[in-house]
Amino acid sequence: MRRVRAAVTGVVTLSLAFTATACGGGEGSSSSPKTLTYWASNQGASLEIDKKVLQPELDQFEKETGIKVKLEVIPWSDLLNRILTATTSGQGPDILNIGNTWSASLQSTGALLPWDAKNLEAIGGKDRFVDSALGSTGVPGKEPAAVPLYSMAYALYYNKQMFKDAGIAKPPTTWDEVIAAGKKLSKDGKAGIGVEGSNLSNNIHQVFVLGKQHGADFFTADGKPDFTSDGAVAAVKQYIDLMAVQKIVAPGNAEYAQNQSLSDFAKNKTGMVLWQTPSQTFSSQGMGPDEWGVAPAPVPSGKPGQGAQTNSMVAGINLAVFKNTKNLDGALKFVKYMTSDEEQIALNKAYGSVPPVKSAQKDAAFADPSLTVIRDTLATSAAALPQVPEESQFETVVGTAVKELFADAAAGRPVTTESVKAKLEKAQQQMPKK
Repeated sequence: MRRVRAAVTGVVTLSLAFTATACGGGEGSSSSPKTLTYWASNQGASLEIDKKVLQPELDQFEKETGIKVKLEVIPWSDLLNRILTATTSGQGPDILNIGNTWSASLQSTGALLPWDAKNLEAIGGKDRFVDSALGSTGVPGKEPAAVPLYSMAYALYYNKQMFKDAGIAKPPTTWDEVIAAGKKLSKDGKAGIGVEGSNLSNNIHQVFVLGKQHGADFFTADGKPDFTSDGAVAAVKQYIDLMAVQKIVAPGNAEYAQNQSLSDFAKNKTGMVLWQTPSQTFSSQGMGPDEWGVAPAPVPSGKPGQGAQTNSMVAGINLAVFKNTKNLDGALKFVKYMTSDEEQIALNKAYGSVPPVKSAQKDAAFADPSLTVIRDTLATSAAALPQVPEESQFETVVGTAVKELFADAAAGRPVTTESVKAKLEKAQQQMPKK
């Protein structure tokens, strides 16, 4: 086993951000068998940190194979549009990271290499990967459009000092307990739990899970939008009511975008937050490991499981190959390298995520209690977001509906079952017609 590069293991201030024909031979790609281009998603606290993490790994790959990898780290705000442009313009990379919730949408473009039995065998086989991670790689029944690279799940993080000051002895396990704890915490300008009302993806993640708890999936079995079912409406209203009715979310959270809730949590302004990644995320906000605790995200029964006891979507990053790459052999070698046990351990440790490769999960680096909660959630109580071609539109239109409802709540306007249903009806009308 080669020595893990210090540039990876030394990173301690990362935070995960936490949705036609292809063109692997276009601008930014290379026909040279000794060159690959790679679009990586922004997983760290900055693009520069990602480069410091990834470049030593790419240099090692070149040393082992003779294949040079040209790296570009792309912000999440640009990544999906860059990918969609690449699928139609003929100008794209050989290999790229994608948010796993986009797998089915990008699969439908025909741009990505299907991971058939032969391609999977070239990287060590399908059985190396955790089942829940494979569940977010494309439409069920079709060959995967990508392979898992980093895995994440939501958990409930709580501020230990705030809990102590409020006389809360243990973290909540049900929503009723979250509300009770939140009301004790919501005083003197502080709030019980943080949300990011302007973060469309986060909105979707939360209402999807609540939808599962209410028996709703937001899509029918044949893939048609079903945003106005009683369960879907109840799920969205329950989430908005944390601000509108229970008053345990600060009104200003209606305008919060990605990562803004973390600052309040780290500054003792918010007692709880539902988040995907632990120690690196909070340390980047100046919060020490003894200042926060973790518990599984709440479910109605208090015991996470399947169906109504689902407590997280399957979060993570997948690795895909453009189907028309002129260096398929090199691309397969690169994917095999990035999903090897050693790289999985090094990179997921650096980013505070969990390896989707079963054997890599056994490393002592992932025995920390905070990561154990994530690993157990992925194994037992997480569900994949709908694997339908319209998933990215779903994130946009329903995520926007939730954003608008939070704005209503923050402004003191009534949020009723009828007003929630009306917003979801409008969102459903914006979906592509089948």
